[in-house]
Amino acid sequence: MSTESRSIAVAITGASGALYAVRTVAALLEHAIQVELIVSDYGRRLLRDELGEQVGPERLTSFLAQKYGAGVSAGTLMLHSNRDMGATLASGSHRCSGMVIVPCSMKTLAGVAHGLSRSLIERAADVMLKERRPLVIVPRETPMSLPQLRNLVSCAEAGAMVLPAMPAFYQLPRTLDDLADFMAGKILSALGLEHALYPAWTGHAGS
Repeated sequence: MSTESRSIAVAITGASGALYAVRTVAALLEHAIQVELIVSDYGRRLLRDELGEQVGPERLTSFLAQKYGAGVSAGTLMLHSNRDMGATLASGSHRCSGMVIVPCSMKTLAGVAHGLSRSLIERAADVMLKERRPLVIVPRETPMSLPQLRNLVSCAEAGAMVLPAMPAFYQLPRTLDDLADFMAGKILSALGLEHALYPAWTGHAGS
């Protein structure tokens, strides 16, 4: 599928890591992707707490353009209510080609692992699994309890990719944005998208 017609769902939930989420959305938009965004109630609080009171889902496009530049205008951003169980993302007939939950709270993880579909985020994730489409789960929790570890295994067994928010340091990051670039790059790679958000390992750190 060409990136010109590609649609990717991004869910933001209430685990720490708002910078990972917005960098991922920006990178997808730069690839001319249609981003179908869902933000949980605690995800909305996360954006405000970690990025500032002015940052919310409805104003995310302007924030991204200001922070990452005009390249984000290559794609489109569509906001869905997490309570709208009749949204297109709730149906397998909607041709959304993949989904990432970044960051993924342990509550959301549990809902996905057990197929609860209590919200649009959980239902959209369930659709990805049943339709055998890419689902990338980015948990940000430490330490993890045994039930949480079992939920991660359940998601992996169901076909999701578990991509913990564990940035590498071989590229010698200097800023928080460098770490966000790395995680966004890993997510794009998991979705089959080329990028230059961090250098590939060459055998020598910082090369």
